[in-house]
Amino acid sequence: MPRTLARKDPTTFKTLPLLVEASADSLVYQPFGRPLNFSQVLERRRPIEVADDQRFTAELANLGVSVRLTLNWQGRDYWVLVRQRRADRGDTVLKLISGYVPSHELNLPLLTAIQEVAEECLVETADGWLGGRFGDTWLPTPYQGTLRYREASHFSLTPLSGAARPVQAGALRLLERPQAYVHLPTASLQLVYDMRMELPRDIRDVSLFHVDERLESGPLVARLDRRRPDLYLLPLHQGEPTGELFTLLKGELFKAPTRGVWLSESFAPQSGWLVREERIRFREWVAQLPPANGNKGRRTA
Repeated sequence: MPRTLARKDPTTFKTLPLLVEASADSLVYQPFGRPLNFSQVLERRRPIEVADDQRFTAELANLGVSVRLTLNWQGRDYWVLVRQRRADRGDTVLKLISGYVPSHELNLPLLTAIQEVAEECLVETADGWLGGRFGDTWLPTPYQGTLRYREASHFSLTPLSGAARPVQAGALRLLERPQAYVHLPTASLQLVYDMRMELPRDIRDVSLFHVDERLESGPLVARLDRRRPDLYLLPLHQGEPTGELFTLLKGELFKAPTRGVWLSESFAPQSGWLVREERIRFREWVAQLPPANGNKGRRTA
């Protein structure tokens, strides 16, 4: 049976709509208007049109963050993907760890990003669950009351090289240089942070689980289902993703099927600052990759 880890009141979440100004060299966003709760954000996430993918001004529903998390396991690098059922879009996709940025963190979206890692990517070992650190900052342990976290060791998050074009929150330049795109179907701005997760060497029987919050007749409920870990590892070869998927349970990799799998819009083609697709088929995405170990795809123009 799934285990309930936490319940939240969705009405406590507040954010602000954004005004975005983009040029060929940079993108600047700033909040405006009145605070929005979660339901009001979903109401505003409706398709918009932008004529020029490099230069535009647009009013957007919200700011979101994603983490392209690279995990090294037994000498090989993997991207960490999570399975999410998106009720607002009526689909199920594999996506990067991601979440909505609340109003008090709009100028520091990195804080939201590392908290999403703590909430969505759970690492279980033979001696308990792992907490984490980002540099000198301890990540929250959101399920402390229901899970036993290890005190002796933790995983570490470190930033990887960022995007070439800078992003600014008002006059403040985001030093981590996240990748940015405006998603036209949902009128949202998404920032993608590249990070690396290092596990401690002394851990045994590692399992990875994804925990996602779902709205259930009022509260947001976070549940852990061991029968459906919903967290996948996509192996890299010389830094390039391949066409395979795995789960990690009790220290052993298990190959996962890819037939019928869809990826979220962060894997779809980006033109300038814009992403126009809702999702992309996993096999279609793989076919666009350069040849790599386990991947016979090719780069398309």
